[in-house]
Amino acid sequence: MLRLAANLNRLGTETAFEVLARAAELERQGRSIINLGIGQPDFKTPQHIVEAAVKALADGHHGYTPAQGILPLRVAVAKDLLRRHGVEINPDDIVIMPGGKPTMFFAILMFGEPGAEILYPDPGFPIYRSMIEYSGAKPVPIPLLEENGFAFTADQVLARLTANTRLIILNSPNNPCGGAVAPAEVARLVAGLERHPHTTVLSDEIYSQMLYGGRAHESLLRHGAIRDRLIVLDGWSKTYAMTGWRLGFSVWPRALIETVVRLAVNCHSCVNAPTQFAGIAALEGPQDAVATMVAAFDARRRVIVPLLNALPGFRCLDPAGAFYAFPNVSGTGMPARTLQNKMLEQAGVATVSGTSFGVHGEGFIRFSYANSVDNIREAVQRIDRLLGQ
Repeated sequence: MLRLAANLNRLGTETAFEVLARAAELERQGRSIINLGIGQPDFKTPQHIVEAAVKALADGHHGYTPAQGILPLRVAVAKDLLRRHGVEINPDDIVIMPGGKPTMFFAILMFGEPGAEILYPDPGFPIYRSMIEYSGAKPVPIPLLEENGFAFTADQVLARLTANTRLIILNSPNNPCGGAVAPAEVARLVAGLERHPHTTVLSDEIYSQMLYGGRAHESLLRHGAIRDRLIVLDGWSKTYAMTGWRLGFSVWPRALIETVVRLAVNCHSCVNAPTQFAGIAALEGPQDAVATMVAAFDARRRVIVPLLNALPGFRCLDPAGAFYAFPNVSGTGMPARTLQNKMLEQAGVATVSGTSFGVHGEGFIRFSYANSVDNIREAVQRIDRLLGQ
């Protein structure tokens, strides 16, 4: 028998991909499946972005690029951050990544080791806890509670800090719950962090342009008091419907740039060249496709929430951001994973149980409304019939 490294036993996974694979298998068997499980926009990448990548290939951009990312793209990112957040970022503090996960991976590897503690949201993106445990650090959950709109509070975070806390992971708007933190709460957190000068923050802001009801995103980049210990994760996947392009960026404290670039060299060498030129076109080109997509998600949000609330045993808050509804399904009397499996196998509706996102997700199911209104309506009708049985 092959002897693998013991730390691999601590490495988790992302259940949404398991659900996607099972849904695809059922479709191959001839079943009708409505996928409300996978977290990706159902829109195509805007054409001008695709054309920029094609042009880059035609122009001969076929080789390696700098591990940190090409300078024109980092400049474009800096201009975009100035436009959206009103903060000036040096392009030398920006690192282009093949998606969002490498930023999580590298940040947790930097600060995670036996004896260290890392705070993370629960329910939260499952790779946070997976990588914390892989690193050997102690995972410390920040519970995201229904009564708080699934948004963390400053007091929740600050109460969990100890002398061993190396890193805090925050995500707003968040996956899987759709909660978003108010600017005043962010300011309270930053003020409290002044008493913990040796704790770094990783702010996952990948859904920052997907907010509803007139809400505004408060980037932690706007708070200079923690800029020297702040890592911000963002990218193109959600905003520009570019999940398969694998393109993200992160902003790092100057003191960590050399380390993160060294990790990039060891891991992926560089991000592929034509994708980076597509990223420039996305940021510098027309933004109307972004507004159109977010407006469509908002319209779907206003459809799915009342429909879920009408199901027996369900209650669902209005999500503040992202494109996920996270109803409480404890009234059905079934554990979340049992209900997830019944909906897929018996009703042909793919969702993801809340327990896939942490222990505090029990009693909840994640519905991605990155699907058509017609499919959303049909999916809920199927679930209603299932529950009626």
